[in-house]
Amino acid sequence: MGRNNRKRRTPLATKAIAASAALALGGGGLIWANFYASAHESNNSGQNQTKAATGQVATIACPDVQQKLTNVPAKAQQGVATELANLDKQITEAYARLASTRQAQAGDANFVQNAIVGPLKEKRAATLDRIRIDIQRVGGQVDAAGLSALAACTTQTANQTTAGGQQQNGGQQQNGGQQQQNGGQQQNGGQQQGGQAGAGQNIGGQAGNGPVAADFVDITKVQPNVAAKPQANGNASKGVFITKCGVNANKNHNTDNVIVAPGVTNGAHHLHDYVGNQKVDAFANNNTLIAGQSSCQNQSDLSAYYWPVVRIQDGSQDFDQNRDGGGKEGNVGKILTPVQAQIKYVGSPTSKVTAMPNFLRIITGDAKTTTNGLANANAHWSCTGFENKVQLTTQYPICPQGSNVVRTFAFQSCWDGKNIDSANHRTHVAFADAQGNCQNGFKAIPQLTMRLVYKINPPVLQNGQVKNAYAVDGFPEQLHKSATDHDDFIAVFKNNLANKIANCINSGQKCQ
Repeated sequence: MGRNNRKRRTPLATKAIAASAALALGGGGLIWANFYASAHESNNSGQNQTKAATGQVATIACPDVQQKLTNVPAKAQQGVATELANLDKQITEAYARLASTRQAQAGDANFVQNAIVGPLKEKRAATLDRIRIDIQRVGGQVDAAGLSALAACTTQTANQTTAGGQQQNGGQQQNGGQQQQNGGQQQNGGQQQGGQAGAGQNIGGQAGNGPVAADFVDITKVQPNVAAKPQANGNASKGVFITKCGVNANKNHNTDNVIVAPGVTNGAHHLHDYVGNQKVDAFANNNTLIAGQSSCQNQSDLSAYYWPVVRIQDGSQDFDQNRDGGGKEGNVGKILTPVQAQIKYVGSPTSKVTAMPNFLRIITGDAKTTTNGLANANAHWSCTGFENKVQLTTQYPICPQGSNVVRTFAFQSCWDGKNIDSANHRTHVAFADAQGNCQNGFKAIPQLTMRLVYKINPPVLQNGQVKNAYAVDGFPEQLHKSATDHDDFIAVFKNNLANKIANCINSGQKCQ
């Protein structure tokens, strides 16, 4: 498919991406001034205190194969999705070996290459060959040499995971054309290692895989970076449709991801909150989704809204401490339920919107920015009282007393008009350009926006250490960086609700 969601990058963002060992396709999106941001984390020990370890191997960086596969025949998609999930599992297992062999690494400079990265390449090569076979078996075309070249992984040291210095908020991302910068200073050596007894080789955090002090910034010390919204023209769709679906107080969780890894248990390797459709797991399909139940007040909204949980790293544990996707994969600490979860659909500043098709799938953000770079980052963190002034992507905010952490998502608002999904789950949707226009023949659709608010005691930074951190769940090798925050959506509407949402927005009304 065509390049429809690439975005321009500022020099610092380009450097951050170039430092990554893997290149990702596509673009991210920035929120408008009236949107908001926040995140979540995971922990495992008593007090989350960390010390710098910038020269140490911090994580494994592998090319993100999924982002390269833009044209997979329908008959091969399930098989390819299963193999992509196997690639994620292999990286997770390799990272676990990396984290558990720090002593051996200290005694042998070649240990990581010989015992971890080399064997990982062999496993990936076999998996990539199965992907090639799956595609070619049904008559699909694949660049076999290009695919096999994605087998090799590298390692990243602590400072390579942040690119050091002052970082910008995901570069110049497109979502109504807003350009934001993370004005906070990011400390060199973004990874730090655990300061607790017996954990001297850990890379920060309660579970030894982040976050670290450099991942946090006092929001009161960040310069305002939120620009104005694009100017609306006479054809703008100015309405708002609000759907109230709760905060997942019933604790509907799982570590699956039916969009990326259908049919694969623990395909996400981290825990999700679910609101809206209550029957979403790896084995859900369009038929089960439309027949499911919803947590939304409007029972015609059976859409699936799900995001990685946020955890507090204060030494506490939760129900999944000894489970896959939880503590066994570095996602530890007390799971926080949002105190607010606001979901709304908004219009375009330059055109009317087309109703979303049923079962449209959209993923916004990138769960693998630590190794992919910031090309698809769409994380937005802030604090109540600061949301119209400061939005962060590459750091978590430390909010002042009385202010809550806010996490915001603004989804892609342009659709190709044909496909409800794409092979890499990106190219069928795109962000609007700097003026708010859809490009390449794409159509404006209602833009899903979500605002999650968390009551969190502020982490404390002392002498390059962080105590009582919070972070978002993620793949263990991604080190719980704030930029890895992401959100998932499957549109499931009954009783003509999709058209009602579009008509409400196009007529400039406020509906629910």
